[in-house]
Amino acid sequence: MVRANGAVSLRELARVVQTSEVTVRRDVRALEAEGLLDRRHGGAVLPGGFTRESGFPQKSHLATAEKTAIADVAASLVEEGEAIVVGAGTTTQELARRLARVPGLTVVTNSLLVAQALAHANRVEVVMTGGTLRGSNYALVGSGAEQSLQGLRVSRAFLSGSGLTAERGLSTSNMLSASVDRALVQAAAEVVVLADHTKLGTDTMFQTVPTDVITRLVTDEPPPHDERAASELQALADQGVQIAVAGTGQGGVPAEQLPPGVRGRREMPLPVQRGGRMPAGQFRGPGPGGLGPEPLERTARVADLRRR
Repeated sequence: MVRANGAVSLRELARVVQTSEVTVRRDVRALEAEGLLDRRHGGAVLPGGFTRESGFPQKSHLATAEKTAIADVAASLVEEGEAIVVGAGTTTQELARRLARVPGLTVVTNSLLVAQALAHANRVEVVMTGGTLRGSNYALVGSGAEQSLQGLRVSRAFLSGSGLTAERGLSTSNMLSASVDRALVQAAAEVVVLADHTKLGTDTMFQTVPTDVITRLVTDEPPPHDERAASELQALADQGVQIAVAGTGQGGVPAEQLPPGVRGRREMPLPVQRGGRMPAGQFRGPGPGGLGPEPLERTARVADLRRR
């Protein structure tokens, strides 16, 4: 499966071979010792995966249930009439499919897949960057893409990537993609990162969004006994990142097993100021259009990961 897809999650391996993730993790460790693959947090990749980036066909088959759940939560953050930017990736493509139902939305993107998902959406305006087409992920990159984003200001940026750590933030394996993602971040008042559990704790070559710039992380529930994922979430929360955990119904870590400060509860995540907690029910980030504060009134079936 790793050879065919470039990468695979432990959860998917366990499902296919009908065994526990504990057994799969032990087998993956043995295969890594033989040089047949490289372990990544929550999964495995072909050797040399630190610099290698899987193409769209491979990525589209990884963590599909997790990406769907993450996209559902991320879409609930978007208000009618907002202007946002959406980066390239299979998770952001899932998000775009849900954004098609938000009226009055303006979406700026460098992703052909995102644009395609919104092409026939009623009352959604799609603005594409310029640039050179990068065929492996159907994204526009290069100076043309970056220059077209200059002077732009929107309320939120939704980005994915190849890895996410509390130390370096979001990263990717390709220099051109990283450069465009940084330009997307510069255009937004808030940055929302979409990353499934297989990317937590993974560090790749090019940093795109430092941790202190990430406003929110939307992820899925870590697999049982995945202490590293829970620790990474705790470290991100400690640095002030608002974290929402989307349930997939696939047996993730129960809330009581997450570390203090990262608890699963089915409601909107409590916004946290850098260095402290905000008063309940208030969010001093930008509202629609990035013009000022908005009340936090909506609830959703997501996890509130609170400092304890």
